[in-house]
Amino acid sequence: MEHIHPKQAVEILSANPDTLFIDCRTEAEFYYVGHPTDAVNIEWNTEPDFELNPHFCDAVLSIAGRKERPVILICRSGNRSVDAGLALEKFGFTNVSNVLEGFEGPLDPEHHRGTKGGWRFHGLSWRQL
Repeated sequence: MEHIHPKQAVEILSANPDTLFIDCRTEAEFYYVGHPTDAVNIEWNTEPDFELNPHFCDAVLSIAGRKERPVILICRSGNRSVDAGLALEKFGFTNVSNVLEGFEGPLDPEHHRGTKGGWRFHGLSWRQL
């Protein structure tokens, strides 16, 4: 798995429109916190108990159509997407990347996100419900 900076993800997505961009946060995070403009939501963990989604890899394959299709994953801070990426690789996906810093970035000293990194911090395109 390749680990890429949020701005690199934008460059890759622009250069290769066939790349599947997956936000693997919960549906609530995706819609209410916001998400990258062109991302598709497939939950790695599900609400309300944050259980692993047993259908994650099958859902990705259903949208991707093939395991060779490039996939970029993003989550809140870049950690959950690593686990999701490892699962996709184990499932047979051959071109998986993880967005470092995620959508909201790491915690700052006051335990807030969005002040030290992340998709929004870098001013990249996003939307919110």
